[in-house]
Amino acid sequence: MDNNKRPESMKRIDSLELANDFIKEQVKSVQEQVKDKKVLLALSGGVDSSVVAALLIKAIGKNLVCVHVNHGLLRKGEPEQVIEVFRNQMNANLVYVDAVDRFLDKLAGVYEPEKKRKIIGAEFIRVFEEEARKQDGIEFLAQGTIYPDILESGPVKAHHNVGGLPEDLKFELVEPLKFLFKDEVRVVGKALGLPDSMVYRQPFPGPGLGVRCLGAITRERLECVRESDAILREEFAKNGLEGKVWQYFTVVPDFKSVGVKDNKRTFEYPVILRAVNTVDAMTATVEDIPFALLQHITARITSEVKGVNRVLYDLTPKPCGTIEWE
Repeated sequence: MDNNKRPESMKRIDSLELANDFIKEQVKSVQEQVKDKKVLLALSGGVDSSVVAALLIKAIGKNLVCVHVNHGLLRKGEPEQVIEVFRNQMNANLVYVDAVDRFLDKLAGVYEPEKKRKIIGAEFIRVFEEEARKQDGIEFLAQGTIYPDILESGPVKAHHNVGGLPEDLKFELVEPLKFLFKDEVRVVGKALGLPDSMVYRQPFPGPGLGVRCLGAITRERLECVRESDAILREEFAKNGLEGKVWQYFTVVPDFKSVGVKDNKRTFEYPVILRAVNTVDAMTATVEDIPFALLQHITARITSEVKGVNRVLYDLTPKPCGTIEWE
């Protein structure tokens, strides 16, 4: 039998009742696998790792050690939300690692997108390995592997960046979601009581805002991306576009242009807005945002985000553009 093939008898999880049945089964399965040993999890705050964390907390409580690495490339409020939900509300055994300076120092002066991705991935593995070695009695590694990961890229979930841990750690994998599709994971997350902002979190690239701060990352432009992205998400939520538009975000390129603020000449960055809809991410269409809303978002970004004097809207579908810029 192929241990990475979804059982034919497995029902689609499309209701809270079925999700609760799945949770009971997985809690029992995890308890039988792990017994009284400890499990380590890289908790990014994304949908998959958050659902795995909530499920394992239910199964083994404090024997789950969650490690949340803040590399400085997360969206506004995300590290704080991870701490609030898991440490404060779920009483998780959570290790928070502030590695912002470490990552940004490594990325200084690096322009090439693929090189940035490799640095972020490799540094994440190093930080996670360091934290893993500080823990006593860890024998298992939990992964947010879901079924599309197995179908597309093999059994180890690459975007969590823990597949490259040294062999001497010899962790046995715990993958309670590995036969679920993303929509099923969300139903399970709802059943586990996770907030909608986590359960319905937009697709987010592994390198985070690192690929939306175009070219060499600077702290100044990274904050422009973070703050403008927060405004865009807030306004989409207020205007009924949250959940209607598949993905929306801001991008800040590494050049400046002339502008005018308070009757004074400025030389500041532009912010590019991107909002797309897609079924399979192979093609994508651009959302038709009401012009009045675009004007309002522009006014907010140019007045509230330091260092910005222009806002542009990307009208390019995929193809010929990609969804992300890098």
